[in-house]
Amino acid sequence: MNDSKSPIWVGVLGWAVAFVIFLPILIIAVTAFKTEQDAYTLSLIFTPTLSSFHEVFERSHYLSFVSNSVIVSFGSTILSLIIAVPAAYSLAFFPSVRAQKTLLWMLSTKMMPAVGVLIPIYLLAKSAGLLDSVTGLLIIYTLINLPIAVWMAFTYFNEVPKEILEAARIDGANAWQEMLHLLLPTSLPGLASTALLLVILSWNEAFWSLNLSSSSAAPLTVFIASYSNPEGLFWAKLSAASLLAVMPILCLGWVAQKQLVRGMTFGAVK
Repeated sequence: MNDSKSPIWVGVLGWAVAFVIFLPILIIAVTAFKTEQDAYTLSLIFTPTLSSFHEVFERSHYLSFVSNSVIVSFGSTILSLIIAVPAAYSLAFFPSVRAQKTLLWMLSTKMMPAVGVLIPIYLLAKSAGLLDSVTGLLIIYTLINLPIAVWMAFTYFNEVPKEILEAARIDGANAWQEMLHLLLPTSLPGLASTALLLVILSWNEAFWSLNLSSSSAAPLTVFIASYSNPEGLFWAKLSAASLLAVMPILCLGWVAQKQLVRGMTFGAVK
């Protein structure tokens, strides 16, 4: 009889790795409640204060940054899935001779450094009047996340038995009915995890938001960067701003962790 329990050292190692990953967030959370003088030490003995949060709220319109982050993150995720699901459906169930090359080409676009296309995209956005606009960020975020969405949806669709769709076709179902009544319900855990991953990636994206937005369309990543200036770093205020920026997505990840893990392992065990 096989012992299904893992060795103790595996659990200890797992907790150690998790602590190392979580340590930067813990330092930010602690520093946010310090004064600027105390923020330059790692001491855990200090008098907690909310002065940094008060100064952050007085200096910036926090809710405006949150609103922009929510719009571009969830909006680009919805747009990505609307485009990716039909594309993955076609590649999975009606593959052409170039299907694999198309998938590899899409994946290769994620390997290219974003700075390599900064100038042409900046000039295109400027000529189209999309600089510092939510619409411009929505388009960019959708495009940069689309390869991941197509790849993940394609992987989940490949796990669906083709016999189910063939039976539906025999009964007279068209492509739209197959996708709506059979494919999407069957792949829902995987698509939900894809959506969560896209939201997290969009929420944390900084390169394009810093280069294409400044004030009216600026998301939370620009909000954090605004606390780094030539006069120096104000660690307590920067930590307070960072904590305010990461808390919404941390809460979302915490609430949806079971769904995320379920989707990530969808089809891994047969």
